[in-house]
Amino acid sequence: MQLTNQIHFRNLRGDLFGGVTAAVIALPMALAFGVASGADAASGLWGAVLVGFFAALFGGTPALISEPTGPMTVVMTAVIAHFVASNPENGLAMAFTVVMMAGIFQIIFGTLKLGKYITMMPYTVISGFMSGIGIILVILQLAPFLGQASPKGGVIGTLQAIPTLLTNIQPAETLLAALTVAIIWFMPSKWKRIVPPQLIALIAGTVLSLLVFGDIEIRRIGEIPSGLPNLVIPTFSLGELRLMFVDAVMLGMLGCIDALLTSVVADSLTRTDHNSNKELIGQGLGNIMSGLFGGIAGAGATMGTVVNIQSGGQTALSGLTRSIVLFVVILGASKLAATIPLAVLAGIALKVGIDIIDWDFLKRAHKISLKGSLIMYGVILLTVLVDLIAAVGIGVFIANILTIDRMSSLQSQSVKAISDADDTIHLSELERRWLDEAKGRVLLFQLSGPMIFGVAKAIAREHNAIQNCDAIVFDLSDVPHMGVTSSLALENAVKEAVEKGRHVLIVGAAGQTKRRLEKMKVFNLLPPQNLYMDRTEAIKYAVVTVFPEMASEVSLDLGGAAAV
Repeated sequence: MQLTNQIHFRNLRGDLFGGVTAAVIALPMALAFGVASGADAASGLWGAVLVGFFAALFGGTPALISEPTGPMTVVMTAVIAHFVASNPENGLAMAFTVVMMAGIFQIIFGTLKLGKYITMMPYTVISGFMSGIGIILVILQLAPFLGQASPKGGVIGTLQAIPTLLTNIQPAETLLAALTVAIIWFMPSKWKRIVPPQLIALIAGTVLSLLVFGDIEIRRIGEIPSGLPNLVIPTFSLGELRLMFVDAVMLGMLGCIDALLTSVVADSLTRTDHNSNKELIGQGLGNIMSGLFGGIAGAGATMGTVVNIQSGGQTALSGLTRSIVLFVVILGASKLAATIPLAVLAGIALKVGIDIIDWDFLKRAHKISLKGSLIMYGVILLTVLVDLIAAVGIGVFIANILTIDRMSSLQSQSVKAISDADDTIHLSELERRWLDEAKGRVLLFQLSGPMIFGVAKAIAREHNAIQNCDAIVFDLSDVPHMGVTSSLALENAVKEAVEKGRHVLIVGAAGQTKRRLEKMKVFNLLPPQNLYMDRTEAIKYAVVTVFPEMASEVSLDLGGAAAV
């Protein structure tokens, strides 16, 4: 694996133009997310520069643009609010330490090659989780949208304070915020292709606040330091260490999901395949550097990535260009941001929250699957009102249980025990003849498909239904995989049949199924000649074993020529 991402100069013009365009979009978003997180605008900008630069340099998705995103900002808001409240002196440093820890976890995930598993979640859970995050972002912007400071208590505190917020509404700031949302929402598509609506809204809102509301006190960003950021020394508190660990895992996991889902979008646009594990390492390095210099956490950003690709960006050079452009802006033009109203940034962030909500799936989820829609709504409620980790964990658990139950029910239908010709099992003419000749005293016990643990009950049920027979042929020819639980159920069935003096034959055990049964010593319960690869031969042998007088009617190699 090469250390750095794909960088070459064969697409220099496209990468430079894509990077510059992505930087123009990133500027207002970084400012908005920095302020929304509870840190400051500078933290959003440095997060955009550092996460974007190192993720582009060391990641595994060439055209991916990484920066602070709506989902990551929601978690950062909670992290910063808690630690600043519990430790006013060192709380912000502790929050940035959590960002560094999250980056370390992302590197661990990538090193352990867990990338392909990160996004293996049911869509109902992903949709509910993202919609919940979008709702949280909208709720958290209500106070600044109405021209007031955010109340304590996060989502619940804001919801409880709505009557007070509406009573103390600041008309000028609310008008600016509403104008910002309107510009982004209703700007014609042909104009959006030329200039990002967020940038137009930022400039228009700022100019309007100075020209029309110049004599009214409006809350603004204030001057952003133009120099290099100060190094943040990792700060820990023994009493808060457990929570820091949990927050870091949550932030790291969310960053992985956010980045890899965006990588899939990039793949679909560029017709390429990203390296998930390498991307996680790049994201981790980006977040470590961001936290180390007082930047908020970031991840792959869908909007910036799509714009970058559509503008010609193809390699990591586009992401590096974007970060360098933002870096120059911070150093040379940061003072211009001092007059930007906070209400304008609230409008930008609120529109991002609205866009994160999965409206398309929300409108039709109940038509597709009632159970799926209930899972999605449950995840939304848990995400908004309880906890993000609990929402994902409970959602995935319930979705998997329902899926396993459904798959087990379907797979159980492939567990059949017959003693005569049965139309539900495809039998050759010879097999039909020999089962008929056995007069119900030879049983064919067929299993097919992967035998997951949910099928064990069906194996036990079918076996318990067996009453009178002298020989059982267990057909495993169509079983590519046998789980531990199903293997134990089969072992119990074989043991019980042997203990009752029945002749037991096993047919078609191969590959993983054979290795599993060998390790469990199931084959040791049977004579070697009772292990076959050909079902017809096994049925013949079972019939002759039960009816020795029929041996003269067929030529059988009783020494196991057809055996395993």
